[in-house]
Amino acid sequence: MKHLNIKVHGKVQGVYFRDSTKMVADQLGVKGWIRNESDGSIYIEAEGDDWILDNFLDWCEEGPERADVQLVEKAESEMQSFQNFIIKK
Repeated sequence: MKHLNIKVHGKVQGVYFRDSTKMVADQLGVKGWIRNESDGSIYIEAEGDDWILDNFLDWCEEGPERADVQLVEKAESEMQSFQNFIIKK
């Protein structure tokens, strides 16, 4: 298990990125949260097994149909032991 801090840049707000990402996270078993940032990016904290997070990162690099992902930054961080995946406002 590991914890990733993920920042997704591009046209990622107003395209159902958060809702779509929550559905993917729930399907994969990723725990954590997602929110819009004031600079137009999306910020995610995600926890799971390596292969689950690899699949999750693949999703983040594509996003939903109307998204145009330009860059995905990731960094490992300390485990928080999240219980589910939520959308923060």
